[in-house]
Amino acid sequence: METSDPLFPLFLKLAGRKVVLVGGGQVALAKHGALRAAGARITVVAPAIDPGLRQPGTEIQERAFEPADLDGAWLVVAAATPEVNRAVRAAAEERRLFVNAVDDTGAASAYAAAVVRRGSMTLALSTGGGAPALAGLLREALEEVLPDDIESWLATARSLRAGWRADGVAMADRRPLLLQALNRLYPSGGRPA
Repeated sequence: METSDPLFPLFLKLAGRKVVLVGGGQVALAKHGALRAAGARITVVAPAIDPGLRQPGTEIQERAFEPADLDGAWLVVAAATPEVNRAVRAAAEERRLFVNAVDDTGAASAYAAAVVRRGSMTLALSTGGGAPALAGLLREALEEVLPDDIESWLATARSLRAGWRADGVAMADRRPLLLQALNRLYPSGGRPA
C-alpha cells in the first residue's frame, strides 16, 4: 500500500540518540550502516543477528521484539517480517514514535530517502514508499550532475548569507545575488577559479 498522504521532508540529528532497529538480517545490516554514520546509539532486537551487526557501540538483544524495547527511543526502524513490523508500528504509535518500516509502507509512519551526499550538502528523495527503485535511479542521476566543487558553492553561500542578514537583504532578493556570485566562481566559462 502506497501513501497518498502528503509528506513533510525532514533531516534528523540522531547523534547520541537511541534508535531501535528491529530485525537482524541483511536489510537491518544495510540500515545499521546509515544509522551508525548518523551517530545514533543503536539497539538491535531480533531472534537471529547477522554477525555484521555485532559492532562496538551497538546494543544487541537477541530475542523476539517486545513493546518495551521502544522505551526511550527517538526513532524505530522495522526490518523484520510483516507481522513483526505491524507489532512494532502498534507499539511505536502508543509511544508517539516514527517508524521506518523497510519495504513495508503499511507499517511505516516515516520513509527513508534516497540520499546524495557531497561534502556537507545532503539531498534526499522520496516516492512516499511507493517506488524506492525510482528514487534510487534519480539519486544516481543527481550524483552525476552535481558539481564536484559543491563545497565552494556552500562556502560562497554561507559567506554571503551572513552579510545579507546583517544588511537586511530580503529573502526574495538573495537567490539572484547568489546566482551571480556562483557564476563568478567560473570566470573561464565552466571551470572552477
